[in-house]
Amino acid sequence: MHDFSLALVGLVAVALAFDFLNGLHDAANSIATIVSTRVLRPQYAVLWASFFNFIAFMFFGLHVAKTVGAGIVSPAIIDDYVIFAALMGAISWNLITWALGIPSSSSHALIGGLVGAGGAKGGSAAIIWSGLLKTSSAIVLSPALGFFLALALVLAVTWLCARRTPVAVDATFRWLQFFSASLYSLGHGGNDAQKTMGVIAVLLYAHAGQQGEFVVPGWVVISCQVAMALGTLLGGWRIVHTMGSRITRLTPLQGFCAETGGAATLFLATGLGVPVSTTHTITGAIVGVGAARRVSAVRWNIARDIVVAWVVTLPMAALISALCYVLARWLS
Repeated sequence: MHDFSLALVGLVAVALAFDFLNGLHDAANSIATIVSTRVLRPQYAVLWASFFNFIAFMFFGLHVAKTVGAGIVSPAIIDDYVIFAALMGAISWNLITWALGIPSSSSHALIGGLVGAGGAKGGSAAIIWSGLLKTSSAIVLSPALGFFLALALVLAVTWLCARRTPVAVDATFRWLQFFSASLYSLGHGGNDAQKTMGVIAVLLYAHAGQQGEFVVPGWVVISCQVAMALGTLLGGWRIVHTMGSRITRLTPLQGFCAETGGAATLFLATGLGVPVSTTHTITGAIVGVGAARRVSAVRWNIARDIVVAWVVTLPMAALISALCYVLARWLS
């Protein structure tokens, strides 16, 4: 029983470490636009984003946590080895892409980790294909929706502000970006932190003998929000540079439209219980506002490299986690 408890505590700690790295890795999603438009200095932007990351649990239900915990792989095959391997696969891929400055998806790294470890243990029968399809389709749908919402917003706002001077427009949207950045950080904390909640909750469910209803305890909710907020506080400066300036140059008006379009996408996905990538979403929105100015304003070669990272994230994380599962079983 003592070893059982130590294993459980250790795995919860690893899950929270992943949540922390998720915040570190995805800090750029919340602050890239507001930093690149010079509305806030980076050190103040991360404080702003961290606060709204933390309080996100007050605004959203736990639908995403339940999807990740019980809707990707069958809870019946979950054990310590599966969760350990899934987290190792996700963390390894996150560290690789973070070191290279590539804004890949922490979310899909975790989903890939669960699929790889679950498949290594139970084969294809262990995977809940409807849940995986719903999550995988978001790889395309979330950036597309972010793109079109941001594009529509920037066109509408530009038309509404046509008679105002550029200086007045710039001043107005510098203030409005505080609001849009807050919304995006709420959406980020609401969707991303719930993925780790789901992993910890299904681990607790497995240790309890899978008795009763699948629930997410309150202490899990708070600890995951704290871990993500702390990760965001430390920031991910390499990825901030990619997201904030290498894709396209942004004005405060464009930053507002990108953040608002991205936030609307995240709010919708979280309400529907779909674990989406905040990285995909804000990238699509940034490309949308850049394309509204002119197609050549977007550095499409950078955007292309990011898309390639999206496509390979899920299978690479799955492969690493499957190898970790086999190795962990062999060493035990």
